[in-house]
Amino acid sequence: MLITGGTRGIGRRTALACAGAGAQLVVCFRHDEESADELRRELDKEGGPHRVVRADITSPIDVDDLIEECRDALGGLDGVVNNAGVDGHAPIEKLTPEEWARVLDANLTGAFLVSQGALKRLTDNGSIVNIGASVALRGRPGGAHYAASKAALLGLTRSLSKEVGRRGIRVNTVAPGVIETGPDDGPPPEMVERIKAMTALGRLGTAEDVAAAVLFLVSDASRYVTGTTLNVDGGM
Repeated sequence: MLITGGTRGIGRRTALACAGAGAQLVVCFRHDEESADELRRELDKEGGPHRVVRADITSPIDVDDLIEECRDALGGLDGVVNNAGVDGHAPIEKLTPEEWARVLDANLTGAFLVSQGALKRLTDNGSIVNIGASVALRGRPGGAHYAASKAALLGLTRSLSKEVGRRGIRVNTVAPGVIETGPDDGPPPEMVERIKAMTALGRLGTAEDVAAAVLFLVSDASRYVTGTTLNVDGGM
């Protein structure tokens, strides 16, 4: 299984959950070598031929190399989790073309390139899971480019599911709400209680909550689920 952006937050927790369930992984990251080393140590405890490698998923050359790494390490692929992405904050009047492109490239083009490349190695009856965001349907002031990139993932998911369904390959999106991924991440403290009050469950989500949803969608338990969006937002 390939997991992009898998060394921190939701990606890291997803990698550990999948490895704990017996999956053999290739995990890619872009910048944070320290987090990558930490994940390598944790995956070593799980056993198996796991690899953690550096790759820029917006680069077609890097993506080609990444898919070949999966072939060399795993012999092929039975699952892909497109988790890598970036956030962005800018009011529309100050949103530059460069910032728009940065977010769309990381969140949408990267998922397209990885999915396209992975299909060359993905086994029949495999699974692709895109990590979206519930804000794609709600919108967010100062985040038009981020919401647009995540909304576009829904269209990619639906269309791709119809193209590859004949091979038994399933394509789905997990759409997290506001997630606590670490002590320095998430909204400022003054916003937390307000956000909790917006959810039916009265709390923020965790990376473990999202990882559990991904694990369901890459497993045989979801063998008749495709083209759908699973919201993991506590009922916002």
